[in-house]
Amino acid sequence: MQAQAHPLEPFFQQAVRNSYEGKLGLHDPGVTAYVARLLCEFSEADNLYKVRDEAGRPIEELTEMINAADPVHGTAPSFDAERARRKHIGDYALFVAGMYPEAMGSNRRRRRHQPSLDELIHAGKESYFIVSQFNLFEYEQEAPLFARLSDRFERCILGLTLVREEIGPRKPLMLPPQVN
Repeated sequence: MQAQAHPLEPFFQQAVRNSYEGKLGLHDPGVTAYVARLLCEFSEADNLYKVRDEAGRPIEELTEMINAADPVHGTAPSFDAERARRKHIGDYALFVAGMYPEAMGSNRRRRRHQPSLDELIHAGKESYFIVSQFNLFEYEQEAPLFARLSDRFERCILGLTLVREEIGPRKPLMLPPQVN
């Protein structure tokens, strides 16, 4: 029995394909499908901050997410938990950098540090690379996808920026000023 698709998945599949393949020339159906599912997942705001602290509160700062993913010095209870958290960090960094960069500027009172684009890129590439290194047993089939996401992270961000432009609100048309 196949899992039911998210109702927005066909819409996001088309938007991502238009931007990634049509505008960037990035012909990778696995990456396109993954990014479309990522947009579906993050269309529900609760999914943006899946990494939790010991008290179960969502972790909103990137550096704290990374620390929580460490199974040796952090709070990840296992290497499987590290993989899941690193996957989420890669997804989070890709989404924020490409679709919603101004999110890092909101809630200023609650955030001690707002990551730069360079920090998001570094965290996303590194996290997807780490996920790609889980390449045995049940993760063997997915590992190459995460290696490609890591290698093409900047292009994926650009592709999401193009998706945002395509599906985002249009600026109102303005009439040119009258010449007197």
